[in-house]
Amino acid sequence: MVSVTHSVSESSTEAQFDLLFEGLSSDERTRLEKALTLVRDLYPGKTLGTGEDVWNHALGMALIAASLKLDADTRLAALLFAVPQEMDGGQEYVSSHFDVHVGRLVDGLRKLNGLRVLTRITRTSAAPEIRSQTETLRKMLLGLVEDIRVVILRLASRTQTLRFLTDKPGEKRADIARESLDIYAPLANRLGVWQLKWELEDLSFRFLEPETYKRIAKMLDERRVERQSFIEESVERLRKEIAKLGVNAEIYGRPKHIYSIYNKMRTKRLDFSQVYDVRALRVLVDDIKDCYAALGVVHQIWTPIPDEYDDYILKPKGNNYQSLHTAVMAADGRALEVQIRTRDMHRHAELGVAAHWRYKEGGGPSTGAYDDKIALLRNLLSWRDEVADSADWVEQYKRASLDDTIYVLTPQGRVIDLPRGATAIDFAYRLHTDVGHRCRGAKVDGHLLPLNKPLESGQTVEIVTAKEGGPSRDWLNSLQGYVTTGRARQKIKHYFSAQEEAELLSRGRNAVVREMQREGRTQLNIDELATRLGFKSAEAMFLAAGRGEVGSRSLQTALRGAPVPPTQPAASPATSRPRSSGSTDQVLIVGVGKLMTSLGRCCRPAPPDAIEGFVTRGRGVSIHRVDCNDFQHLARRHPERVVSADWGDGADSGRPTVYPMEIVVEAQDRQGLLRDISEVLSKERLNVIAVNTVSKAGSARMKFTVEVTGVPQLQRAIGMVSQVDGVARARRG
Repeated sequence: MVSVTHSVSESSTEAQFDLLFEGLSSDERTRLEKALTLVRDLYPGKTLGTGEDVWNHALGMALIAASLKLDADTRLAALLFAVPQEMDGGQEYVSSHFDVHVGRLVDGLRKLNGLRVLTRITRTSAAPEIRSQTETLRKMLLGLVEDIRVVILRLASRTQTLRFLTDKPGEKRADIARESLDIYAPLANRLGVWQLKWELEDLSFRFLEPETYKRIAKMLDERRVERQSFIEESVERLRKEIAKLGVNAEIYGRPKHIYSIYNKMRTKRLDFSQVYDVRALRVLVDDIKDCYAALGVVHQIWTPIPDEYDDYILKPKGNNYQSLHTAVMAADGRALEVQIRTRDMHRHAELGVAAHWRYKEGGGPSTGAYDDKIALLRNLLSWRDEVADSADWVEQYKRASLDDTIYVLTPQGRVIDLPRGATAIDFAYRLHTDVGHRCRGAKVDGHLLPLNKPLESGQTVEIVTAKEGGPSRDWLNSLQGYVTTGRARQKIKHYFSAQEEAELLSRGRNAVVREMQREGRTQLNIDELATRLGFKSAEAMFLAAGRGEVGSRSLQTALRGAPVPPTQPAASPATSRPRSSGSTDQVLIVGVGKLMTSLGRCCRPAPPDAIEGFVTRGRGVSIHRVDCNDFQHLARRHPERVVSADWGDGADSGRPTVYPMEIVVEAQDRQGLLRDISEVLSKERLNVIAVNTVSKAGSARMKFTVEVTGVPQLQRAIGMVSQVDGVARARRG
């Protein structure tokens, strides 16, 4: 692909305009010329916040879009990006005169441009929060738009801005460069737009660390053009030699970019002389035997560097990454790295679980759906030259938007991600439970919005709260659509459970006091009375009386001093850490009382999972996660036996309750694998109570049952197990 690497001025050359029109039909050229005529008259004298001319920026974006071989609509949107701001009714004008699809691209770019201040806000937070918000912002940029071409235009816009700032030092340039490294370069990497990724990284690094940049550039001891020339010559030579063997090979290469060299030296603590992939080639072949044939040719042409050969085909990495890596000494005395793999291996490395960005960027855990869509986007970028029908390619781009999550903003600029369909009430409970309880209205982009209207990505939401009060029971009515997230629904249920408990407490207290007055025993110690009735506390006695479990006769008998059989057996003292496998005070069954409870083995719930109870025949109440398939099946058949449930605070035992939960591990089988995983669990201070392993065809599937205090502890353990050599996947059972 052609790469445009210089800033564009109003005196753009004819060659630049040849690039702008490259690959377009005569009709598309006519539309582009019409846009050029419009913006040449509209933009002169107009500047952006960076000081760059609007015309200069628009043309630079369009040329980058053309260098990426994007379609005519994308190039038009680049040229027309500022028309809505510079012309009254500009958005409607673009849609009516240049097609509605171009109008949507321009509008999408406007929305993304409105997010530029967010990263400056996140950098004032603590380090873990910065990483979380940065990762959310990356996803937001992808999820906010209906057409992924808008994201690529935003990347082109940022690249053009950095080009313009090349000779304009200052604090603003440093802020933009830092934001580019945090947000935009990783996005370009995820989408596979390598040209923009490299340029975004190198320019940002040059602005942030000018002395280090110059030092590495000097150590390279050659200009980029010379390095590129060496790569081209090496590719041609290797292609001819491999062709003599009758092997069908695709060979390409690129010089290592300065920021990549710096990153490798910094993260691996290497000297420049130890970085062997400053110049690199990649060879793609049809099958494994061709990999080794190509390796033989490489070692025949150039001298191998000792200890710089890795066979990841015979011994794949833990994430199933496969490739041959070797470093050789070229004729000019400098090192050259060569990677050799099959096309299937390459597809897995770029789009599968070994995708480059997952372990290079250090982002948070990813969801399968999100990863699948990233893979689709990168495939679309790779296939754009192979799609015969360009209209079909455009439709695939539109369908590739990440539509499973929305991203909305607080008035302070914090990004909140919610499932699509979430409402202002869901948003309020995501901020804070108390904000959700006192929510009475919501302003969206400054306008009042009904509480049951779904939010949309990019909106700024402000919650209107009352000084006191609680939620409405109508919010739990699924037909009215006030709440869609399990978190909000659980918080509302918990509120009403607490209200019902307070009402029972008051009713029971009144009943006890009334009987004490009748018996003339108002001076009797309440705790002593509770002990006579077999309760641990006066509060437990009041609750039982409020539910009718302790009647007037029992109270009278106890008040008169006679022993009364306890209405609920007192729990025996714990002799070890309390476990939740049987009856437990850790679960509160709302409106029913302290019934016998047990945790469902089908889903193994633990705090803070959202839970519900199911009244069994003869075995008390079985507690399940609300998303448990078995529970949902039972609830559909017997809805009358479903009861609300919540976790207690475990204060009675004085020690943390532990829950049996499962970790399922899928890995490449090897000697010592079980030992290594067990050591990790031991370091996490987890008690393993059962292990089940199955090995077949070099793969191992292991199931560990461990005792944890809750889901957060389990997730930490899963994260540690995932890093064990050979483990491909670890998840909750």
